[in-house]
Amino acid sequence: MKEQNHSRLIMSYLLIVMIMLASMTAGCKGKTKEEAVQRPEITGVKIATVAVSRVDEVYEVTGTVRSNLTSMVASRVMGVVTAISVREGDTVQAGQVLLIIDDRDAAQRLRAASMSMESAKQSNILAEKTWQRYKKLYDEDVISRQEMDQVEMKKKVAEAEYERIKAMSEEAGTYMSFTRVTAPISGRLTEKRIDTGSMATPGMPLLVIEGGESSYIEVSIDAGLGAKVKTGMAVEAIVETVQRPLAGVIREVFPSVDPISRTFTAKIGFKNARPRSGLFVRVRIPVGKREALIVPDQAIVQKGQLTGVYAVDAKGLITYRLIRTGIASASGTEILSGLNTTDRIITAGIEHVIDGGVIRGEKIK
Repeated sequence: MKEQNHSRLIMSYLLIVMIMLASMTAGCKGKTKEEAVQRPEITGVKIATVAVSRVDEVYEVTGTVRSNLTSMVASRVMGVVTAISVREGDTVQAGQVLLIIDDRDAAQRLRAASMSMESAKQSNILAEKTWQRYKKLYDEDVISRQEMDQVEMKKKVAEAEYERIKAMSEEAGTYMSFTRVTAPISGRLTEKRIDTGSMATPGMPLLVIEGGESSYIEVSIDAGLGAKVKTGMAVEAIVETVQRPLAGVIREVFPSVDPISRTFTAKIGFKNARPRSGLFVRVRIPVGKREALIVPDQAIVQKGQLTGVYAVDAKGLITYRLIRTGIASASGTEILSGLNTTDRIITAGIEHVIDGGVIRGEKIK
């Protein structure tokens, strides 16, 4: 009897469990249908089918922005720098005094030269007057020709001495002017290599001035591309600190190849920009054509560290599709993985899109 009661108890327990499982399953099915019905309907978007496009095959190389006109300002005399009137980043004009070198020695030389010149000037005047008096006496046959020749010789010596001292005085004045270092060109001071109190020596660069109205990029290109890189080719430059790619053109190609790096040098000019010299830049040079999947930049959605697009399936269901991007260009961004040519994506109205939303009816065609 106890065994029968125990069996009935087990059967009752199993029956209750089965009923509960059936209720839970029915509840879940009902909830799925409810969610399907409640998917948000999305409007105000534009859908496009991903297609293959022919794009430029790009060779990317790094380079540096340089100024078209760079002047290395150096001193022509030795001395201690006593004053610097400019700072890095200042705009200077040709002839403007940039720094001053201790001029006490030069001033003493100029003073001594000036005194010598005054003495030589007076001697020359005296010699001229003496010659005039002797010339009058000679004309009156009062003195001999030999005496007259001696006076003429003294006059010529005095004139030569005066010219020599005059040249020395001018040289001292020029040397004095060298203690004022001036700007050889108009432009912007980009580098200062000396401070007040430091010793300047002839030929040592003290300041760097960049002038001109434009700049260029200098790059080293693989020698194997020598036949494809030509003067006049349009290129794209991505400069650090500049948000958008800049248009450029190859303006000069050096014919020689570096035997160590197996590269040749090219200069690239900007069309409508002048970034600061010294900036790092990446240059994209088209060297051929290839096929690629290109999508508009506005279709790409960043979610934290994730990059994706909103894809739309045949039923209009919107899902966030992860992608891997390649090179960006004016026509769009290349998609390396994550999309196929038959996929449809949302290209406009991204602000209205909700992941998991649905586009119904004719809107998805």
